[in-house]
Order: sequence, then structure tokens, then C-alpha cells
Amino acid sequence: MDNIRKNILDVGCGKRKRNNATGIDINPQSDADILHDLNQYPYPFTDSCFDEVYADNILEHLDDVLKVMIELHRITKPDGFVEITVPFYPHRNANTDPTHKHFFGVHSFDYFISGTDHSNFQYSSIQFKLLFFEFDKGLIKRHLFDRVLKNFANKRKDLYENRLANIFPLTQLTFRLKPIR
Repeated sequence: MDNIRKNILDVGCGKRKRNNATGIDINPQSDADILHDLNQYPYPFTDSCFDEVYADNILEHLDDVLKVMIELHRITKPDGFVEITVPFYPHRNANTDPTHKHFFGVHSFDYFISGTDHSNFQYSSIQFKLLFFEFDKGLIKRHLFDRVLKNFANKRKDLYENRLANIFPLTQLTFRLKPIR
């Protein structure tokens, strides 16, 4: 079973396309296999065709997060997952880039996560299950303070966001979601 090749999509891959992934990006200078404007729907894929979908620091650049989430849900297999990394709103990187259109916090994807208070708004009929959520996933923290802060924030997400994030902001958020059909 370990030898089964997974169908992986790297949405907005830029010049850092994941190994063994199909890359999609609008930029002809990117490493994309497929050139496509991610603000145009539907995406050029059939329903339920990807085991893993990665959207690493792309959602903040796109026009309509709701439509993107609907597309990511549509193209992900029922037993697959979508992993989304976005800049954390109080960090300077979130606010510095003039192409950023959206800002994200701990509960930004709750609108799509079944069973949360925000899912009751039903902005969309799609639903996901939250598999995990992590601050600064994969980022190496050189200073002890930053490592302690990251560990604290990942254990006490709401307390960190509500009381400390504007003073000691971490860089990004990563959510792994499983589509519910």
C-alpha cells in the first residue's frame, strides 16, 4: 500500500512546487505544470481527483476565499485532504505585501468546519473536518523565546490569539482539512 502513487496538487506553486505534485499557477515564470488564473472557476480538474491538495500562501492573494474553498472541496477525494497555509493577521508579513487581499486568524476556516459555531452561518454548503491546525508549521525558530511562544500558542490557541498575538505575533497558520461529502 505504501507504493501507491498519490495524486497531489500544489495550488499557486510559484517557484517552490512540491515534489511529485502537479503545480498550478498563473505565472508563466513559475514551476507550474498548468497555467491557470486561480480567480477563474471552475479549476481545470475533474471532481474528486486529488488525494492531497496544498495551498501554501496563496489564498490571501485570491479574490474570493469562499469560491476557492468550494473548488478545493470539489477536486479533493473524499478520503483526501486540503492543507492550507496562510499568513497570521498580526504578523508584519500579512500586512506588508500589497497583493494580500485577506487576513486570517485561528477561526477563519471554522465557517467550513462542521460543528463549529461559525459553520452555522452556512456561507457555503461545503463542509470539512479539521484534522489539525498549527502555528508556524515547519518553520525553524532560532531563538528560545520564539520556540517557547510557538509551543505555547499551539497548546493554547485562543488564549494566544486573544491576549498575546498582537504583541508577539507568529508568522503563519496551517490548517489540514478533510472534505465531508
